[in-house]
Amino acid sequence: MALLEIRDLRTYFPIRSPLLSRHLGDVRAVDGVTLDVEDGETLGLVGESGCGKSTLGRSILRLIEPTGGSIEFEGQNILALGYAEMRDMRRRMQIIFQDPYASLNPRMRVGEIIGEGLRIHGLASGPERYDVVMRILNRVGLREDHYDRYPHEFSGGQRQRIGIARALVFQPRMIIADEPVSALDVSIQAQILNLLDELQSEFKLTYIFISHDLRVVEHVSHRVAIMYLGKIVEVGDSKAIYADARHPYTRALLSAVPMPDPDAKNKRDRVLLQGDVPSPANPPSGCSFHPRCPFAEKICAEVEPPLEQDGDGHLIACHVFGPDGKGA
Repeated sequence: MALLEIRDLRTYFPIRSPLLSRHLGDVRAVDGVTLDVEDGETLGLVGESGCGKSTLGRSILRLIEPTGGSIEFEGQNILALGYAEMRDMRRRMQIIFQDPYASLNPRMRVGEIIGEGLRIHGLASGPERYDVVMRILNRVGLREDHYDRYPHEFSGGQRQRIGIARALVFQPRMIIADEPVSALDVSIQAQILNLLDELQSEFKLTYIFISHDLRVVEHVSHRVAIMYLGKIVEVGDSKAIYADARHPYTRALLSAVPMPDPDAKNKRDRVLLQGDVPSPANPPSGCSFHPRCPFAEKICAEVEPPLEQDGDGHLIACHVFGPDGKGA
């Protein structure tokens, strides 16, 4: 059984008239996501800005309340949990935020930031809490004298290590890493990614790694899920996705990745998309990608393709390239 099972998850944000406060519609940030995350794996979640990746991650933790669907973690329906039960569950499910400075309280010292969760949950106090925090600080590559410093005294990479320590202090089963290296320099990115890899092996962690950087996702992920306009359009083994992407949107994303070798760059097939991403407040009928898809057919505008599995376990939502499609 998967560690995390998501079924038809929807997170809508209502649009209301500023004068009459009437409900005019919804922004469908997450629109019917079905996804499994296996114990011990890293699932990369990829898509353009605004596709709903971060909203999905926060909905899983109920930092944003979903509109509908189901989320089961360790076999338990977390959408049915009350406030106190959900607070206890969050010790098993943590998050690393994108901005390593905005996510840290500037008025609290590092030791207080990391140990705050232990205090709130009554897990440790006094010298015991200090010892736990110091062990975590050392494990993420920070020094003992960092304990009494404030966030503004650290570099971006060090602040992200503090964020990792705060998530790790509970020894969770799963961590959602929301663009954890996008704000960092390339050399620091490599250090943080290597640290996350070491921690996964040491603490038997499961990651959902959210990013728009496909090269980073290729490096860290066992499987990759591609998201477009609030929906999952392709899921597969990382090597299979990068070697033989099936969905036209995935192909377009991969063809836009910068390549250091100019000869290889000139040889690859570019997939150029027309138009802009549609509004999640007014998504297209049928396949949400069809207005920009170079392979779209009549059925694509009329019927939404289901996310179906082909013979090798690859999941794809596409009428043309899916299991029942004719390809192009």
